[in-house]
Amino acid sequence: MSRLLRAYRSTGADLPFGNVLAAHDVAMEGYFWRFTQPATGQVVIALAGINRAADGHWATLGLAGHPTRFLRTAAHPEGYANPAGLGAFAGDAFRGSVDRVRVDLGPDARLDVRIGGQVPWPRRRLGGSSVFQTVPALNQYWHPWLLGGRAEGTAVLGGTDIDLDGAQVYAEKNWGKGGFPDSWWWGQAQGFADRQACVAFAGGEITAGGLRTEVTAVVVALPDGTVFRLGNPVTSPVRAHVTDERWSLRGRGRTWSVEIEGASPLGSAHVLPVPLPAERRNIPGALEHLAGSMSVTVRRRGALVWADESPLAALEHGGMERARAELRRRGAPPDATSAPPLS
Repeated sequence: MSRLLRAYRSTGADLPFGNVLAAHDVAMEGYFWRFTQPATGQVVIALAGINRAADGHWATLGLAGHPTRFLRTAAHPEGYANPAGLGAFAGDAFRGSVDRVRVDLGPDARLDVRIGGQVPWPRRRLGGSSVFQTVPALNQYWHPWLLGGRAEGTAVLGGTDIDLDGAQVYAEKNWGKGGFPDSWWWGQAQGFADRQACVAFAGGEITAGGLRTEVTAVVVALPDGTVFRLGNPVTSPVRAHVTDERWSLRGRGRTWSVEIEGASPLGSAHVLPVPLPAERRNIPGALEHLAGSMSVTVRRRGALVWADESPLAALEHGGMERARAELRRRGAPPDATSAPPLS
């Protein structure tokens, strides 16, 4: 890699047809896997944020599940993101690559899964952030690199052993120069009638120098294998109305249009941490529902091509003040780094 290209990628940006899976070495490189088992209603998520401080890298780690209501998070003193491909590592606590994820946050918080039958992001000119992928120094970039797969493995969450053989798999990356935006929204669902179907969206306030705009991107993998993305502000805008309990999105491009409705009661949300990279600590930052409802309607040039609903959707509303307020409502210290759903 040339020195000029290395300097460009260190801002978080990528050239068209670039390797968006490789680490950029910005302040935060986030890695996320989600395993959905429709037959049993089980959902497990694993996350790793590889964060850069002045004295080196450290990691934000997490493992959670539904319906166990389990959550375990940690600030690990080590962290490494692969500069050549997809990979996140934190000592013996976390090892995540393209085809395997292993987590060990204690004897009651473990995951070991291999991933086969992968449905990767189609080879395209740009990643999930589309044209914004090429803009240097944004506060956040997003790329849903795995839109399907088949898991083989197990998890231990609290006192529950979970068989994840055959579970559907989704995975993504997000990264940025300063951690997370002040406010954001996100969702993802499998568990539809056709296991080929996958939906993901991410939105928030994007900033870079004097640039400040609100953007939402939606990616849909249809049962027939077609994948499309909406969210370019001019050519395929997506409007989002989000609260702590409802997610309503409308997107339209020249060919495709999509309507998404998501819902989940606030009390069912986990409170997840986000990192302050330079300070080597996590703070409460996101309300994460692991099994909300999501209905999706897709049209092609006005004609209905697919509509379905998943009862196992992930729905997130992010923001530090929002997360702290929910901790106070639950009687937890407002500086706690995480909290499970209300009982």
